[in-house]
Amino acid sequence: MSILTSITRMWLTRTIQPFTFTAENDRILSYADLDNLGLYVHIPFCAKICDFCPYCKIPYDKNTCDRYIDHLIREIHMVGEMHKGRKTVTSLYFGGGTPALAADRIGEIVQALREHFEITEGIGLELHPANVNVKTLTKLKEAGVTRISIGIQSFSGKYSSILGRPTADTERLKKALREVPFETVSMDFIFALPEQTSEDLIRDIDTAFAIGANHIAIYPFIDFTFTESQVKAMPKKEKHRLLDQITDYCEKKGLTRDSIWTFSSENAHYSSMTRENFLGFGCSATTLLKDSFKINTFDVEEYIRKISREELPTSLTIRFTKGQRMVYWLFWTLYTTRVNCEEFRRFFGKDLKREYGLELSLARVLGMLEKRGNTYILTNQGAFYYHYYENYYTLAYIDKMWGILRKEAFPETLIL
Repeated sequence: MSILTSITRMWLTRTIQPFTFTAENDRILSYADLDNLGLYVHIPFCAKICDFCPYCKIPYDKNTCDRYIDHLIREIHMVGEMHKGRKTVTSLYFGGGTPALAADRIGEIVQALREHFEITEGIGLELHPANVNVKTLTKLKEAGVTRISIGIQSFSGKYSSILGRPTADTERLKKALREVPFETVSMDFIFALPEQTSEDLIRDIDTAFAIGANHIAIYPFIDFTFTESQVKAMPKKEKHRLLDQITDYCEKKGLTRDSIWTFSSENAHYSSMTRENFLGFGCSATTLLKDSFKINTFDVEEYIRKISREELPTSLTIRFTKGQRMVYWLFWTLYTTRVNCEEFRRFFGKDLKREYGLELSLARVLGMLEKRGNTYILTNQGAFYYHYYENYYTLAYIDKMWGILRKEAFPETLIL
């Protein structure tokens, strides 16, 4: 960990304490009184492993997948039975891996969750382009899925090849999406690949909306140390220029920017990140509560073994200081490009300007934030530096944590 990272952490969290994760495992998760609670389910199976992808995944095997889902449902009931009655939650999100490989069983998982939770804002699920067919989409819709996200990454043969993926068949996608419509159809793209231009990305954006998307996500390529990818990230100056060009194009096209790297039409919404609190189920799933953050083991067999013993599969837990929790809240709330002072007060019982007035004023002077009424809004300049810092944060913290959890199912401690 660099000295700069440590100084920044201490400055913003108002404490010299590092982020300390331990093997502590709670028997009861205190979520009954939490507002704006979301649900996340991780399905770690892929038909083919992409070497640039950092997420927890293993090659698909039907028997292993079925055993995993059997135990996933048991975990859902273990957590759901911790509190009486059905808890109202905002949304449910399936990530992976490739959740659509388990399309036949998504309905069972949703049903198990509905026994304990009332979902008010829809169900989202990630798909590989190869899974976008009428049969699979119909099963997902029957299971209650209302929003889908398709991991295109690029429609270009050149960039698909760089990423080691087949080029998506746009006509097949268009036909399937027309026959089985969803409330939100999001398509993911990676930007800042070698020699990538704004024209390359504009073609991807236009193609996405032409074949049925009403929402797009344009993520920066991040070079994780533990992946086998040989792709090198784009230099900062080129990346900045490219992001500005993409943003300008989307705004001129009349799209709404609803987060740092997502744009939508028709008031479509899709996000896996912007939840104040959430419960995570499955391998590598994280749980965020009022004063703690937990991450499940990355090891499928160890996950199954834990659930078989009626134990939560928590690998690491951090107990936040107040300052650490405020920084975490601000970081992910800023992902939406805006922070509301009243929402901060509601969550923490504190005044945002009193806690971070110096930082907010400095950000405004540097042209990164604007203040409109009671809300601070990121400018395009601020959005780029959020991108930049998110990349820095990812490599300084997430890269190290995930790298360790890929090797150790239950490490004793982790200090970041």
